[in-house]
Amino acid sequence: MSEAKPKLAVWKFASCDGCQLSLLDCEDELLALAGAIEIANFPEASSAIVDGPYDLSLVEGSITTPHDAERIQMVRKQSKFLVTIGACATAGGIQALRNFADVNEFISVVYASPQYIKTLETSTAIADHIPVDYELRGCPINKMQLVEVISAFIAGRKPAIASHSVCVECKQRGTVCVMVQGTPCLGPVTHAGCGAICPAYRRGCYGCYGPMEDPNTAALAKEWQLLGKTPRDVQHAFRTYNAGAEAFLKEGQAHGN
Repeated sequence: MSEAKPKLAVWKFASCDGCQLSLLDCEDELLALAGAIEIANFPEASSAIVDGPYDLSLVEGSITTPHDAERIQMVRKQSKFLVTIGACATAGGIQALRNFADVNEFISVVYASPQYIKTLETSTAIADHIPVDYELRGCPINKMQLVEVISAFIAGRKPAIASHSVCVECKQRGTVCVMVQGTPCLGPVTHAGCGAICPAYRRGCYGCYGPMEDPNTAALAKEWQLLGKTPRDVQHAFRTYNAGAEAFLKEGQAHGN
């Protein structure tokens, strides 16, 4: 009798579904993985759902409602190994910009009947609510990094995901540093994974993959100001897709309210 395959579940919280689509974009790689793992719960791909518990859960999205704050606890209880995928799940996402304002004011402006809206004042990462076994950053995630994470789980090893900055990727593809040319860039403090796409087109990195390990954001902010950027410009740069990531959050706060 053949041994049962590990069960994989994919869960969605507050997000745009882009990271789940990255998994679907794996195509041939996903078919190969399907031979080693059972995709038991993935509503984006199939309405067929196999009951848990699950050996591996991939979680996309941030926690923004009381219901989701309860639901993520249920997901954790059903999951032996849990990986958060994407900027929303690892840092609160672009929607974490609500954390710097009055969410009730937003609701009153946007919705005709705000009394029916039940939401939290903040958008927070999954790790703020439950223990997380691994975080895969990106907006969206790199599909090959995701395949590596799943493959590592199947093989029982640590994922081989680089921890260096986007600057290394620029060097690998032979891209001349855009900051040397006078263009502000978050590459020196941003986690690698995108392949340094923006600098290749002479645009500064936007920090889609969040902070690298031990980023020196204060030094980079000084360099930006030497290039003519104001403290408000610096704050805006750190308050995008990963505004809630600790290093970016602190640097943003250091340059304004």
